[in-house]
Amino acid sequence: MQTIVDIFKTVGLSKSDESDKVREPCMNLQTTQIVEPDSNEAKELKLLQETIYDVIRDVHDPEKPENLEELNVVSEDCVSVSRLTDGQTLIRVEFTPTVPHCSLASLIGLSLRKKMEKCLPDPYKIDIFIKEGSHETAKEINKQINDKERIAAAMENPNLRDLINKCIDDSDDTY
Repeated sequence: MQTIVDIFKTVGLSKSDESDKVREPCMNLQTTQIVEPDSNEAKELKLLQETIYDVIRDVHDPEKPENLEELNVVSEDCVSVSRLTDGQTLIRVEFTPTVPHCSLASLIGLSLRKKMEKCLPDPYKIDIFIKEGSHETAKEINKQINDKERIAAAMENPNLRDLINKCIDDSDDTY
């Protein structure tokens, strides 16, 4: 079975090759050009999509013993992978909180981001969004979970960092 690093290497993405690139969220897809993949690249991107789903599906809910897949917060359809014109890989994840007023939606989004950062090699861009219409404050939360300064500030809080680590803890991070 291929590891996630092996899969990314087959499409020209290696952590050691471009580890100095800065990861920035792609906040506006309308100004970002996505390249139409050829059939081989489409297969590779589909494999990456499935692998990324395997990475995030076991993230645990902060309040419940179930993982996000079991709670229908994430599904395979909520992950998309595309190639940008600059050669970067864009990973877009859309999740659906269990209730429209979920107070931990930003924590779930941050946990998804940290799980992907932990398991995926560079370079890539990650956009995480709450599914439209599924949360009362989705717009504000989407800003929080895609802003690198807010993410860095949140991760400085040791209690929050510990809670996120519990959510993403997996005894087997080999995908």
